[in-house]
Amino acid sequence: MVMSAATLSGPTRWRLGGRLSGRLSGFTLIELLVVIAIISVLMSILLPALAGARQTARNVACSARLQQQGVALQMYWNDYDLTMPQYFVDVGGQRSNIGTLYGGKKGTLPAFEINQVGAERRPLNRYLELGQVPPDSDPGVFQTEIFKSPCDRGGDVPGIGPVASMYDLLGTSYTVNGHDLRGDSFWTMIPPAGGRMPYMITPTKTWVIASQPVYNFQAETDGGSTPGNRGMRWYGQRSSQVNMLFSDLHVGGPITLPITMTNATQDYTFLPQPDWNKGPAGQGGGGDGTQPPSEPPTEPPSEPPSQPGPGGLIGGAQR
Repeated sequence: MVMSAATLSGPTRWRLGGRLSGRLSGFTLIELLVVIAIISVLMSILLPALAGARQTARNVACSARLQQQGVALQMYWNDYDLTMPQYFVDVGGQRSNIGTLYGGKKGTLPAFEINQVGAERRPLNRYLELGQVPPDSDPGVFQTEIFKSPCDRGGDVPGIGPVASMYDLLGTSYTVNGHDLRGDSFWTMIPPAGGRMPYMITPTKTWVIASQPVYNFQAETDGGSTPGNRGMRWYGQRSSQVNMLFSDLHVGGPITLPITMTNATQDYTFLPQPDWNKGPAGQGGGGDGTQPPSEPPTEPPSEPPSQPGPGGLIGGAQR
């Protein structure tokens, strides 16, 4: 005899009906809420880790681009006898070195020729594989991704205000060590007249190219004692950090910057020598603009590089 649900009665039919209906129904409201709660907990655990992984990947890419620039810089030094890439423009009737013009593309800043000097004339570009670079006179902007840090979040630029990208503004997310944190007048690796780098005591600590936050706490006024704050937190929101290429061509970072005008720390130094720039503004070495006699000379060559370039700056000039 074959039994069907219709032939069953009483508790037996009720139990079968309950089982059948339980199989056909979905989750209860309580079960759904439990699942949602579990997913929320997992997301709260995993999302910060994923965000940290993305930031770490950006940091690695930023360091890799600095390393590529280091390879190009070595070739540039071989050709120009340990001279940093330099580009000089006329600023107020004076021939001035502009730090961010060492490499990259045309920026949007209508000052210091930053929006005029592009990939063709920025000197370090010739030592990188950038493809067929058009003349700067051509319309449009030739992009140079190697000078664009994935960590570039812009900053609060003096005289301009907040910007979203230093690469867009200046043509590069990086700059060279052209002056210390007291201002453009206190030169470091590029003499005001151009030429070779000064003698360095600790090449492993002396940086030559770094991401733009390196000048985050530069003095509010040239030669002043009050540090500025350009709000450049590219590598995390808690502090200003920077990636650096050192003169021995190793890359370090992210390195946390002290919230002061500190030119030398245990991790890095702006200064080629410990007593550098202790004299009047614009004078390096012992204060009279010369190197100690026992150290190698640093006079500029009789013929400056045919395509000179940068000093360290975010929006100023080295005179």
